[in-house]
Amino acid sequence: MKLHEYQSKQLFAQEGIPIPRGRVAMTAAEARAIAEELGGRAVVKSQVLVGGRGKAGGIRLVNSPEAAEDAATQILGIQIKGLPVRKLLVDEAVGIESEIYLGLTNDRQARCPVLIASAEGGVEIEEVARREPGKIVRLPIDPLLGLREYQARYLAAAIELPREHWRDFIHIASALYRVFQRVDATLAEINPLVVTKDHRLLALDGKMVIDDNALFRHTDIAEMRDLDEDAPAEREARKYGLSYVHLDGSIGCMVNGAGLAMATMDVIELCGGKPANFLDVGGGAGAEKVAAALQLILGEPEVRVVLLNIFGGITRCDEVARGVLSAMPEVRPKVPFVVRLVGTNEEEGRKLLARAKLTSATSLMDAARKAVAAAQGEPLA
Repeated sequence: MKLHEYQSKQLFAQEGIPIPRGRVAMTAAEARAIAEELGGRAVVKSQVLVGGRGKAGGIRLVNSPEAAEDAATQILGIQIKGLPVRKLLVDEAVGIESEIYLGLTNDRQARCPVLIASAEGGVEIEEVARREPGKIVRLPIDPLLGLREYQARYLAAAIELPREHWRDFIHIASALYRVFQRVDATLAEINPLVVTKDHRLLALDGKMVIDDNALFRHTDIAEMRDLDEDAPAEREARKYGLSYVHLDGSIGCMVNGAGLAMATMDVIELCGGKPANFLDVGGGAGAEKVAAALQLILGEPEVRVVLLNIFGGITRCDEVARGVLSAMPEVRPKVPFVVRLVGTNEEEGRKLLARAKLTSATSLMDAARKAVAAAQGEPLA
């Protein structure tokens, strides 16, 4: 789950990271009022969950409340990379002496968090890595010990930060690690962390990504989700606890278990087809959940055939079959189904589905071949 800049900076501030004064505006009049509070000179920033806001005209430096109102009028309602601008962050404008990148993420290979810093702040860190990789410093953090002061000091020296700013930098790096841990983030990024002309360190921009699997521990953060970012089908899937990703193929997939779902997609492609989605109904899926999953798949106009691949361990095959049958009268499918059921109560499940005259398969390879053939217009036996 991605957070907006203003949401990320609010979390930063809770741990003592200095951020510019400012507030969120929903209207041009509010933007003008905030700019007046800030003394007139301000930065009006669109709040959308994509990069490139400045290049798209979504960030404006203004010198008066009237200019802030004009800028807000122009920005609100535009679309940036397909996402509508509904909110603005109006921040105080600050004089910048230099810009630093500071970020935290998980290094899967090292199996620990890694703190990343660069003196080349203000641009995409991927661009710096491509152009000048030597200017990026990476510091693995032992999760049992956390970030130690000497490590943050080493990082400050490695990016050649003037010594007068080391104390503040250590404080900010430590606070960033604390918030990263506290909210179960997979990314916490300050870009840029600026040295101002009055010799302060300030988090001018912020970005956070939260682990979806940990949101049950952070209901307050879960409520911050921006639904504009999600496709309608993915929003519906979340209501039922389904893992769903829309793809560009023609074979709808309903599978229980993420690993089995990935394997199913691989076998479909091996047989010459393309999956229309990734959909994991999870373990123990009941009839209601299965019916919701089926409606999601059949709601995609590109789907020409549906492949059900269920391994009944925790999930009972007969319960899946009942979910499929209960959804049929409502969704009224116009495409064929190929079903592979293996595991708990598989015989009962197959009998239930046989009444609906759905095509059964003996193995995953058999199911994939039949689904690909159906997607290509061949009749199913």
